[in-house]
Amino acid sequence: MRDAYHEELDAISDGLVSMAELVGSAVGRATAALLDADLKLAESVIEADAKVDDLQRELEERAISLLARQQPVATDLRVVVTSLRMSADLERSGDLAQHIAKLTRLRFPDHAVPRDLHRTVLEMGQLAQRLMAQAAEVVITKDVDDALKLESDDDRMDELHRMLFQHLLDERWKHGVETAVDVTLVGRYYERFADHAVSIARRVVYLVTGEYADTAASSETPV
Repeated sequence: MRDAYHEELDAISDGLVSMAELVGSAVGRATAALLDADLKLAESVIEADAKVDDLQRELEERAISLLARQQPVATDLRVVVTSLRMSADLERSGDLAQHIAKLTRLRFPDHAVPRDLHRTVLEMGQLAQRLMAQAAEVVITKDVDDALKLESDDDRMDELHRMLFQHLLDERWKHGVETAVDVTLVGRYYERFADHAVSIARRVVYLVTGEYADTAASSETPV
C-alpha cells in the first residue's frame, strides 16, 4: 500500500517535469516562429498547448484523489499542495508561449518584431527556454542551491526587458504604434514566462525546507 502511495507521489512529480519540458519546447518554437514569421510552426505551438492543459488536469485529478484517499501529512502534504501550485505556473507558461505564437499568426505574413530587435528577442526566447529547463531540473533533484540560483539567472531577462523599452522610447523609433504594442506584449510574455520558472524554483525551496525562498536564502548567508 505504501509503495503504491509513493508511486503516486512520484507520478505527480513526473507530470510536472513533463509539463515543464513541453512549455520549454513551446517557448523555443514560438520564438522561432515569431522571428521567422513561420505560420505553420506558430500553428503547431498553438495546437500543442492543449496537451499542457490535459496534463495539468490529469495532475490535479491525481493530486486531489491522493488528498482524499491518503490524507497525507507533513512533507507529503507539502508535495501535493506545492505540486498543484507548480502545475498552475506551468499551465500559465504554456499560455504565454501560445500568446507569442498567436501574435505571429496575427501579423503573418509580416513580422511582428522589427529586424533591429531580433537579437534581443532571440536572447529572451533562449533564456526563457533555459530557465524552464533549469526549473524542471530542480523539480527532479530538489537541489535548493540550484533553485535559489535560478532567481539570479532571471536578472538577465529583466535587463533584456528594459532594453526593449529603451528602444520603444527612443526618438528614432520608426516602426509605428502597432508594432510598438506588439513588442511591448512580446517583452511582457517572456518576462512573465521567466517569472513562472522562478516561481517553480521557489516552490521547490519551500517543498524541501518548509521555508520560502527569501527566508532560505538569508539563512544561508554568512554572518
